[in-house]
Amino acid sequence: MKKILVVAAHPDDEILGLGGTIRKHVNNGDIVDCVILGEGMTSRTVRREDIDSTLLDDLHNDTLKAAEIVGFRNIYFSNFPDNRFDSVDLLDIIKEVEKHIKDIRPDIVYTHHYGDLNIDHRKTFEAALTACRPVGDYCVKEIYCFETPSSTEWNFKYEDNTFKPNVFIDIEETLKDKLNAMNCYKTELGQYPHPRSLKALEIIGQRWGTVVGKKYVEAFELIRKVD
Repeated sequence: MKKILVVAAHPDDEILGLGGTIRKHVNNGDIVDCVILGEGMTSRTVRREDIDSTLLDDLHNDTLKAAEIVGFRNIYFSNFPDNRFDSVDLLDIIKEVEKHIKDIRPDIVYTHHYGDLNIDHRKTFEAALTACRPVGDYCVKEIYCFETPSSTEWNFKYEDNTFKPNVFIDIEETLKDKLNAMNCYKTELGQYPHPRSLKALEIIGQRWGTVVGKKYVEAFELIRKVD
């Protein structure tokens, strides 16, 4: 049994990036927790305080419904300002992640890719990597980046910050769970060909599957592994 922590920026990122892998971990007897650093949605209004609080409550309830489907043990909401992580001291985000690392002591951490278009995703990666620095009696032995459809692929830069997956998880048996979980997010789903549509997520799984001769795959970039 392994302990796993997903560090995500927004509600739905945890399903978009690795919903099938989460369910596979749980099916294999692992314990999986998730911290969602951002509140979600408040960037869709001119002012953060203009958002209807009931919409946020509904979004977080959708998160809990999705979590039940893929098998998270716990979901933790940190409620940093949506798409405004660059307005928060990075140290505050690091300390929030460190708190959960200390409490859970995960063996494996999954987080966003460092080259994502979304500023919150990049700050989440920086915070997670800092919180997991290998000092003293550190617990995190593996760190992986996941891609987030509608963010990772939209950063049109052809440098070292592109997503370069080198770990591929077969999710043929858990794809349905991923899609059912994503279907809980009524306000986040898009219509095909939007990358956050159910059809697009299935196609993305097929695309990565063709890379390694599988039907459906979630792809990850390994950042560090200590054996």
